[in-house]
Amino acid sequence: MKRNPLTPFLFLIPGLIILGAFIFYPMLHAIWLSFTNYNIVNDAEFIGLENYQALFEDPLFWKVLGQTLLYLIIVVPALVVLPIFLAILVNKQIKGIGFFRSAYYIPVVTSMVVVGIAWKWVYADQGVLNYILDSLGIISAPVNWLTSTSTSIFAVMIVTIWKGLGYYMVIYLAGLQSIPDDLYEAADIDGASKWKQIWHITVPLLMPSIMIVTIMSSISAMKVFEEIYVMTGGGPLNSSKTLVFYIYQEAFEKLQMGYASAAGVVLFLITLIFSIINIKFMNKKENVIKG
Repeated sequence: MKRNPLTPFLFLIPGLIILGAFIFYPMLHAIWLSFTNYNIVNDAEFIGLENYQALFEDPLFWKVLGQTLLYLIIVVPALVVLPIFLAILVNKQIKGIGFFRSAYYIPVVTSMVVVGIAWKWVYADQGVLNYILDSLGIISAPVNWLTSTSTSIFAVMIVTIWKGLGYYMVIYLAGLQSIPDDLYEAADIDGASKWKQIWHITVPLLMPSIMIVTIMSSISAMKVFEEIYVMTGGGPLNSSKTLVFYIYQEAFEKLQMGYASAAGVVLFLITLIFSIINIKFMNKKENVIKG
């Protein structure tokens, strides 16, 4: 009996319908709205590139874009490197290791609202962090971590990193457990130190996982929202506001859906460019290490 070559594609139809309804259509509709003056109250009227012109002339847009890129530059390397060492630490077959794996993963499954409120207590003037630093003699007066324009965004970054460590640790842990023990045993016989084993064995064989983590953490850093909404509300003086929070305010507080859609399109293009750069860079890095 001859099989119809189109039969396998029939199984893709349900998935394509879901993707079309919840991803592709909203994305295309947002692009269309970016060329209109839609504000919920009135019907959408085509205005061409006026939203993009207003966007690029808005000093606040450039400020939040810079802060978003700063978030990307600091958070992504931390979430790429630190979970590797955390995964190596828990990649041991010893009694009770499952408890530590679970403990490191708990922040991932904890609601960001709960995490944000808990860290607000930590960062409070009379909170745990200031108490510890004061006890160690590092500070002489409480630091306003969340209410100072110079520290607010960095305080939020720490929360993002802390919450994401366990998630990316699991990805690396899966990669580590696929590396044969024979390679490390041979390296031990040759007298290679632990650091050399990590650099010449672990890192090259983890490169596919590193690429995934880099792309995922980059996208997450570009669209960070919940922790800023809960902890600082974008303040003080917009010092912790990122591009997604800016889009949220324009769309749901000011009801400027067309303008917010234009900002969303810009965010999409920036994220796409960074993803392509990450893929090319990591592929090149993998070839250099293997070479």
